[in-house]
Amino acid sequence: RMTERAGHASEIATEAKNNHVDVVVAVGGDGTVNEVARSLVHSDTALGILPCGSGNGLARHLLLPMNLKKCIEVINQCEIRDLDYGVINDHPFFCTCGMGFDAFVSMKFAESGKRGPITYAENILREGLKYKPETYTLEDETGTKQYKAFLISCANASQYGNNAYIAPQASMSDGLMDVVIMEPFDVIEAPQVSFDMFNKTLEKCVDFLKSMI
Repeated sequence: RMTERAGHASEIATEAKNNHVDVVVAVGGDGTVNEVARSLVHSDTALGILPCGSGNGLARHLLLPMNLKKCIEVINQCEIRDLDYGVINDHPFFCTCGMGFDAFVSMKFAESGKRGPITYAENILREGLKYKPETYTLEDETGTKQYKAFLISCANASQYGNNAYIAPQASMSDGLMDVVIMEPFDVIEAPQVSFDMFNKTLEKCVDFLKSMI
């Protein structure tokens, strides 16, 4: 079925779950997958993914083929796994949940009405030059700390999409959330940060925390 509006994928998935459908396949990007998946948590209905989005971060983390024919073959194998998820403001999320620059860029990306990695990169370059870092308070089982950060990402999966790894060691089956804290940096350092993100070496310029989900 085709979705008609934001949130419609969740409604379709809920209907399928209530009708005891075995598998709901989300055809789209991380936004569509998130809508479908949050309606299926703690149910007997499995989630399948056909990655057709701009970044496909969750599908890439799960090592799903980007070729749709091959991905259908994976779904037809009917191998079902349990996966961790996080919750923000009572809403489940499955890939990453960001505060700071990554959330700001995601908002601008959605407002642009355009899709694709080029549009995303344009937003990063345009907004990154003028973005002002904020101060955040983090509380976990070890206590409460304040950080001035360019971004903070709660990573259940390892990447944003397009193989841009924000938390290369993140696992969706360890019961832990990788919390990535990127401190403010000079513009001249941006190319190195980008290189490290795509080279899985971002730990050189960020702090990592692991917290219970």
